[in-house]
Amino acid sequence: MILTVDAGTSVTKVALWDESGMVALAGTPVATRHPAPGLAEQDPMEWWSSVVGSCARLREQVPGGLGSVEAVGCTGARQTFALVDADGGTLGPGIVWSDRRAPVGAEGSAALPGAESDPVTRSGVGADAGSVAAKIAWLVAHEPGRVEASAWILAPRDLIVWRLTGTVATDATMASRTGLYDPEGRVAEDLADDLAAAVRSRLPGVVPSDRVTGRLRAEAAAALGLVAGLPVVIGAGDRPSEVLGSGATESVPMVSWGTTANVSIPVGSYPQEPPPGVVVSRAAGRGWLLEGGLSAAGSLLAWLGAMTGRPPAELAELALQSPPGGRGVVATPWLEGARAPWWKPGAAAAFTGLTSAHGPADLARAAFESVAWEAQRCLRAFGTRQPPGPAVSGLALGGSGADVPVWLDVLTGITGLGAVARRSGQAASAGAALLAAVAIGLDYELDLIDPVVTRSRPVPAAVHRYAELAEQSEQVAAAVVGLAASGGSPCG
Repeated sequence: MILTVDAGTSVTKVALWDESGMVALAGTPVATRHPAPGLAEQDPMEWWSSVVGSCARLREQVPGGLGSVEAVGCTGARQTFALVDADGGTLGPGIVWSDRRAPVGAEGSAALPGAESDPVTRSGVGADAGSVAAKIAWLVAHEPGRVEASAWILAPRDLIVWRLTGTVATDATMASRTGLYDPEGRVAEDLADDLAAAVRSRLPGVVPSDRVTGRLRAEAAAALGLVAGLPVVIGAGDRPSEVLGSGATESVPMVSWGTTANVSIPVGSYPQEPPPGVVVSRAAGRGWLLEGGLSAAGSLLAWLGAMTGRPPAELAELALQSPPGGRGVVATPWLEGARAPWWKPGAAAAFTGLTSAHGPADLARAAFESVAWEAQRCLRAFGTRQPPGPAVSGLALGGSGADVPVWLDVLTGITGLGAVARRSGQAASAGAALLAAVAIGLDYELDLIDPVVTRSRPVPAAVHRYAELAEQSEQVAAAVVGLAASGGSPCG
């Protein structure tokens, strides 16, 4: 049996897996604070305490079940990090991937090689304020004492692995999304001088995603209710783990709905000409991912819920009451700026076409549609890659949205593609279990531990209607981007 730890942006989940599937799942929320506009921070102590709390809940579900665990496999959010001292103490708040404190065009993106001429840099990372490199450059300029006092720059998963094993490490999938390593997992040689000086001794070494990283320390074992000495496998970042756990292929890309959304295609080799606006990162195991990472999905629905006084689950139900097109309401989902394939940090979320006749159902429908339109734009961008890959024939679903009927309706209607979802609904955890199984020699197969249970096909009438609405969506998106470029502020 394998225990997986998924250090997500909003929830840390732990799950038990055996060769027949997921046995139990428990989660603990992790709070994100916004002390000022553009800032997104977490308490790194919560990264570890949330693992402890989730394991306690898991023990309640499966009394004695943790005694059968043979290994611990890990995954977690990328581009979030904390500065850590030599004893494992954290120095100030963790900075979340969505934080925008590093202004593009200033010391932030200037630290990224190639940023001055390309929205996706030579390291494959988007040259925006969300990159780890940009945020570290901002800290060097504004909080140099905090940087100088640190020994390591660690992602949540990597800090958890340190607490579990005493080993300081990362893997290539996590490293490849920082902008601080080259595509082969080495510290980049062409960083700006001040950034290079700050990070070279503070970046963890890169270890394989599917090998034992260390052994569970007695102190950590006691806190989690596990047996000391268990092998711990660092695994891959959340998106590469999801791609693995969803069964995505070149012809069946993964589309994930979580705090944000992501569209990813696994490819065997680094593309000669990456599609414009698409990020290239390391895949779990061998190969690479072409990624379209969006700025908001579940977070957009949560924001709308806070505005309307309705929980996200209720909004998802209400959205089914509004027809395709939301009765004329069109949205852009850019709460944290437009990411792939736009890379326009000044663009904002907007709702247009509102009248007094519209209500929460129309707003919710427009929110789901805005994310699906962005996913479609990323799929179109993937189609321009060289050399060309096989035609896209379907979608593999990841994230919590795989169980949301309106998301399936909207996504299949806008893309015109069928979609499949697996039983657990926890693709990242399934991927972590597969990598851990490889590391300790267990024979886990994806179709056995997490078979496909849902096959959603596009409704022809919805496909036809969304084809009619496509130009309207493009016009609204272009107008909001243009308004941001002119210094204006979109309003709903």
